[in-house]
Amino acid sequence: MQKRKLGNSALEISAIGLGCMGMSYGYGPAANEKEMIELITKAVDNGVTFFDTAEVYGPYTNEDLVGKALAPFKGKVTIATKFGIQIENGKQILDSKPATIRQAVEGSLKRLQLDVIDLYYLHRVDPNVEIEEVAGTVQDLIREGKVTHWGLSEAGVQTIRRGHAVQPVAAVQSEYSMMWRQPEEELLPTLEELGIGFVPFSPLGKGFLTGRFDGNSTFDSSDFRSIVPRFSAENLDANQVLVDLVKQIAFTRNATPAQIALAWVLAQKPWIVPIPGTRKLDRLMDNLGAANTALTVDELSDINTALNDIDIAGDRYPAEYAKRVGK
Repeated sequence: MQKRKLGNSALEISAIGLGCMGMSYGYGPAANEKEMIELITKAVDNGVTFFDTAEVYGPYTNEDLVGKALAPFKGKVTIATKFGIQIENGKQILDSKPATIRQAVEGSLKRLQLDVIDLYYLHRVDPNVEIEEVAGTVQDLIREGKVTHWGLSEAGVQTIRRGHAVQPVAAVQSEYSMMWRQPEEELLPTLEELGIGFVPFSPLGKGFLTGRFDGNSTFDSSDFRSIVPRFSAENLDANQVLVDLVKQIAFTRNATPAQIALAWVLAQKPWIVPIPGTRKLDRLMDNLGAANTALTVDELSDINTALNDIDIAGDRYPAEYAKRVGK
């Protein structure tokens, strides 16, 4: 597995990471813990050194899982987790007050079985706390040796600039794929200017780009996609044109759709590290194969020309989630 550096930071990690959220939360009932530990171990065996989780996944159970799975590899892998979302009466509440951050970091360190968190993201920007105050609190945690690097998730470019001015940001995490290219407009140029790495989540369009779903697909009520407009039957059908494109390219390259979709993301910038998630070993190995599926300049140009002619139907978030991003 090739390595990549996240921007100007000292974080050098595998070119493809592993998003662990779906093992515990967000995509149906939690998977079997023993099987997920085996999956994470297999990822390490195949060169993955970057793993992503968050306090709110579960909540808490995903950090417990990741901590157990990666305890034997302490010092050999990089773990990213997130703070800033609390659960109150079953609802997600944004809370980035300094006292809450300090309480959160202690819980994450314990669950992850770590002495220091490698990369600590603000999960969503709290409109009630100035980003400079959040950055200052994280800066104190870095000085105290509890955190090494910090990042922002789904933040707007002005917030990124303001936070970066207080404490250099190592990475920004946001959705990015052939299906969602908005980061190309402002986010990627800003990150390149500031020397910040980019960690795209859902680089496979929440599984859509693999060709697994169509208008007949259904989702469990505990699967986040059940409330995502893009995954309504009507929009799943309308967006098959994108899947057809990816399948066509995959066929010509003797690759899988997942490998083409991930190779496209990897080809955009050398400081981008996608974190596709999965619960299945065959899909893990499929995804990791993207690291050896380099697209040529001509192929990328042809793909982007085709993508520009495709209008994606459906929003990527329901309204209540959409209003929390890009702040």
